[in-house]
Amino acid sequence: MSIPPRARLTARTIRLIASRFPTVGVFDDIADNEDDLRAAFELEELTNTRLDATERLRRIPGGEVAAGGAGATLVMAAFLYASADGGRFSDRRLGAWYAAAEIETALSETIYHHERRLRASAAGFPARIQMRELLANLDDDFMDVRGLQSARPELYHPTDYSASQAFAAGVRWPFVAEPQRGILYDSVRRAGGTNVCVWRPMSVPLPVEQGDHYEYNWAPSGTLTVIKLTGVKV
Repeated sequence: MSIPPRARLTARTIRLIASRFPTVGVFDDIADNEDDLRAAFELEELTNTRLDATERLRRIPGGEVAAGGAGATLVMAAFLYASADGGRFSDRRLGAWYAAAEIETALSETIYHHERRLRASAAGFPARIQMRELLANLDDDFMDVRGLQSARPELYHPTDYSASQAFAAGVRWPFVAEPQRGILYDSVRRAGGTNVCVWRPMSVPLPVEQGDHYEYNWAPSGTLTVIKLTGVKV
């Protein structure tokens, strides 16, 4: 299998997460180096049953844990507390930092996954979910599969990630001898959108900044309205 070329990404990227998660990382202020952050995460794992997170932390080599800056805990959470099913270019062994180059793409990606979950749920609609931006200024070389939907359709299947996960497993950091740090790819959910999947925590520069908040509001019929939330002075 040929390895796609690499391209430099220098961009302010957007990751959207649920607003219910704390705006300040739990360990950002008390763990300013890798050893302290590893110890903090391991202590936390003693109080819950998320064994995958403990194993994932052990898979990250020494010197590669994001620490010592605002948002470090949020970066590490993307790698440690990811879905057991994985994502398009990550499997259950280790999560990744997924982000988009455009807010419209970030919205389209997260709306798709939330709506799919809601439609499969007994509770379903109506539903409201609030999201917030995490902004990271990426500046690194990543594998580039943009424009390859026809040549590599298995990487762009709308719902089946088995082939793209298998591809990533053979090239991604830290599991191979000459690993790729991440991958640039076209959005499947928004035509013309660009996504990045960062496989290495240290490739997500700190600080990670908090951005705008959005509310996804589904009516009982399933119709969606997206509202950008802003502060109001009284």
